[in-house]
Amino acid sequence: MSSIFTKIINREIPAYIIAEDELHIAFLDINPLCMGHTLIIPKVEVDYIFDLEDKRFTELHLFSKKVALAIKKSIACDRIGTTVIGLEVPHAHIHLIPINTMDDINFAKPKLSPSTEDMQTIAKKISDNLE
Repeated sequence: MSSIFTKIINREIPAYIIAEDELHIAFLDINPLCMGHTLIIPKVEVDYIFDLEDKRFTELHLFSKKVALAIKKSIACDRIGTTVIGLEVPHAHIHLIPINTMDDINFAKPKLSPSTEDMQTIAKKISDNLE
């Protein structure tokens, strides 16, 4: 059965897509910890990130770096935190989260509920800052 992320890749469900290449896609988390919280996924459906082939694993992280640099240009923050939890969706993914303190990356915190307009605005801003 396809994961929700595979459905995003296949455009079966909508997402606020920031970047995409032949192997990866980046989109805003719809339940973000903060504005700009982005998910990076490989287009191949692999449940556990450490099951990716070495080349795919490396390419995923290089793609994440490109997106993280664009987020940093778009969102006022000290750093872009990164985490891999992998329990929520059975599809390897990396969270990129703008942070100023350690608590900013605490997944026990209440999530935001941004408007469609806010999500579209931030997705465009990040996309425009991709190099």
